[in-house]
Amino acid sequence: MSHDATHEQPATDAATANESGQRPVPFRGGGFVHRSLGPVAPLVFLAILAVWELGSRSGFISPIALPAPSEAFGALVDLFQTGMLWKHLGASLYRLVVGWTLGSLLGIAVGLFIGLFSLARAGLLPLVSALFPVPKIALLPLFIIWFGIGEGSKVATILFGTFFPTVIATYGGVDNVDRNLIRMGQSFGMSWLSIVRKIILPGAMPAILSGFRISASIAIVLLVAAEMIGAEFGVGAYILMAGALFALDQLIAGVALLSLIGLIIAWLIGKLEKRLLSWRT
Repeated sequence: MSHDATHEQPATDAATANESGQRPVPFRGGGFVHRSLGPVAPLVFLAILAVWELGSRSGFISPIALPAPSEAFGALVDLFQTGMLWKHLGASLYRLVVGWTLGSLLGIAVGLFIGLFSLARAGLLPLVSALFPVPKIALLPLFIIWFGIGEGSKVATILFGTFFPTVIATYGGVDNVDRNLIRMGQSFGMSWLSIVRKIILPGAMPAILSGFRISASIAIVLLVAAEMIGAEFGVGAYILMAGALFALDQLIAGVALLSLIGLIIAWLIGKLEKRLLSWRT
């Protein structure tokens, strides 16, 4: 068969496939890249609120058990008009940011030591494994004795709770870095510090950022628990007061504030992932 006939064969096959009604196989090398479907999340959220509101107004949902979303929104408006919203939010955000930031920084440092040095792994990993399952809320009275009933005990509770998941996520990410990439860097004469900075840290970053999402959720839970003991201001103190007064609309408003904080943190971490993990695309 001549060279020209060989090139004509695929065109002939494509024409035959079109004449017989067959479709060409679509490209499937997208790598499971997610499409942006922005309106889906707000629509689902609004649908849940609409069903909840209709159930409350029709009497299907008892207002004694669960108030309508409009009542919770009214409680938020009252909180804003009285100026107490910023006092509660400011106190909670201060404790959350300080405790979570310090716990994450310490967790990354210790996790890197465990992942990079055998001596640190042998000495610290059993300690982390022993202390991680301990309920951090149970240690709150101890922190109050150590740091007082003020901000120190609350920040320490959040720090202690976010430290351990960050450590585990960090050294797990270091362990999952492809060793062939490290060997390649060694073969090219890269220094130890360059290998850590250019290979290990970028390779471990997906696990570290996933650990951020988990530790941030734990920090919000511990924030509420810490503020329910000896705090004048804070979202947790506001929820505790609403529960004591059986003001369910205010209680739901406080829970909505916590959910909003969680959404904002998740959005910020998502932006950080897009910036630091752009090499994955």
